Amino acid sequence: MYIAALTVDVLLGDVHSLKQKRGVVRPLVAELRRRFPGVAVSETGHLDLHRRAEIGVAVVSATASNATRVLEEIERLVAYRPEIELLSARQRLITEEE
Repeated sequence: MYIAALTVDVLLGDVHSLKQKRGVVRPLVAELRRRFPGVAVSETGHLDLHRRAEIGVAVVSATASNATRVLEEIERLVAYRPEIELLSARQRLITEEE
């Protein structure tokens, strides 16, 4: 069993309030949950900043390659959104031995 985690730090475009931030982040989280039903997705950081967001994703898989592939697809999906600038993406793979 492999557990893979992805944390993406993003800069939001023309956002001037926390309400506008929710209007960008919530649809993104919902889309990730819809397109990848086996993953857990949540806004995990920068909750009080209106132009920054941190989104955490976790997936459990029987193979490391599948877990990594899913996270890479999610990272690409986030990176190609025009209203979001991807500042950083960190992946971690945890095995049963850890």
